[in-house]
Amino acid sequence: MQTTTLTGGQALVRLLANYGVDTVFGIPGVHTLELYRGLPGSGIRHVLTRHEQGASFMADGYARVSGKPGVCFIITGPGVTNAATGIGQAYADSIPMLVISSVNHTASLGKGWGCLHETQDQRSITAPITAFSAVALSAEDLPELIARAYAVFDSERPRPVHISVPLDVLSAKITRDWSNDVVRRPGRGAASTTALEEAVAKLQNAKRPMIIAGGGALNAQQSLQDLSTRLAAPLFTSVAGKGLLPPDAPLNAGSTLCVEPGWNLIAEADVVLAVGTEMADTDFWRERLPLNAELLRVDIDPRKFNDFYPCAVALHGDAQQTLAVLLERLPSTARDASVAIAAVAALRDAVKASHGPLQSIHQAILDRIAAELPEDAFISTDMTQLAYTGNYAFNSLAPRSWLHPTGYGTLGYGLPAGIGAKFGAPQRPGLVLVGDGGFLYTAQELATAVEELDSPLVVLLWNNDALGQIRDDMLGLDIEPIGVLPRNPDFAALGRAFGCTVNQPQSLAELQTDLRHGFKRNGVTLIELKHACAH
Repeated sequence: MQTTTLTGGQALVRLLANYGVDTVFGIPGVHTLELYRGLPGSGIRHVLTRHEQGASFMADGYARVSGKPGVCFIITGPGVTNAATGIGQAYADSIPMLVISSVNHTASLGKGWGCLHETQDQRSITAPITAFSAVALSAEDLPELIARAYAVFDSERPRPVHISVPLDVLSAKITRDWSNDVVRRPGRGAASTTALEEAVAKLQNAKRPMIIAGGGALNAQQSLQDLSTRLAAPLFTSVAGKGLLPPDAPLNAGSTLCVEPGWNLIAEADVVLAVGTEMADTDFWRERLPLNAELLRVDIDPRKFNDFYPCAVALHGDAQQTLAVLLERLPSTARDASVAIAAVAALRDAVKASHGPLQSIHQAILDRIAAELPEDAFISTDMTQLAYTGNYAFNSLAPRSWLHPTGYGTLGYGLPAGIGAKFGAPQRPGLVLVGDGGFLYTAQELATAVEELDSPLVVLLWNNDALGQIRDDMLGLDIEPIGVLPRNPDFAALGRAFGCTVNQPQSLAELQTDLRHGFKRNGVTLIELKHACAH
């Protein structure tokens, strides 16, 4: 067969471009040179990160706002282990991500020769945190593996995929040009007729129906709104589902299932319809939600039907298509919603009344943010107490507008995910909420932000000079605080060193002014808000 002039690496990049990939995040290395040979002229933008963990977090943020898989190129060995935290976060939160890495020459795999970047079994490092992890032992494996990856993204619960490509496969000339072999076969559909009929009967007979919607329901926004109205059902969302109902919708119970007023309301339901949500303890901040209801679950992942919350009816299928059929089969006349609306109004009042002193400070900051945040903006958050309060107390105007590392809960997520989100939705202003502890995990990615971004990204650094949540947990358990009061650097000087515009407001009024200016400024603004200035 006639050999082409393309190497495996070049053909792989062309293939990705034909799948619609427009951006990759990564750091070139001696083991990925053939991938980089393929980038010029491909139409794919390469974003240079400053750490492979930043690359995987950026791919995650890109995917959350765009709905498309985020893609990163990383090197063998340390590149994979550095990126693994971001891959694990994406796995936990069902985010589509395609990780392409190199691996040592095929002849050396598993031999322990001591080759550069060698690991004993690279595939097994990422296997537990991916939908699948595979090694392409020949160039002809690559189109099949990429098609399999997109089958996951299009048809299954979306999660990361890792494909390792040996150095000799990347550099060898391919014998057949397979760079146009694009296979997209979306396999999602509505749930079975039997399950739909059972669900309709239970919903029709329900006296106090309620809905919980998660990240798997992001494409079913209108159907959820219509279903909530027709059933007179309060609609809760997980953090991943924030924004599925407008903030002023009278049946919008928000993401309050992580606080006591939300627990109390869901306990009153007799039927709960859970749509595209894992229903994990990280969603609810308690081991088990107090459900006294029959549970109906809509999910693309059949493993969810018999886990911690076994369901009465399993609706295995796509959320949007399944809800559309449910709406067709339910009576078109909306029920009287006055009791449910009153219950949601009481819930909102109870949430505000339940704020402790710290949450009240957070609420005051979040109110200033809400006053200045552009309508189309997104917020990317880190594991910080300000974001924990915002998870349930901040109203998102639309889906894909509040990014939080819910399941895996990794520090350092907020900044690189926010940068990645800017590439996924370049027209949307971005805000990063990060604490001083988490900021230092990935602060180097400010270099990427300043270098690459020419539209507004505001980084609000909530500096309480502590690992605040862990300090409070220690005190609550009568443990002497150790390792939670670090000596921080001069964050303003650090921001200026990277080239950011820096503000240090001394009051909430100044914070609001700085936010207003930051959202109008093309580029990166770092706002350091000290705990004392928020009182």
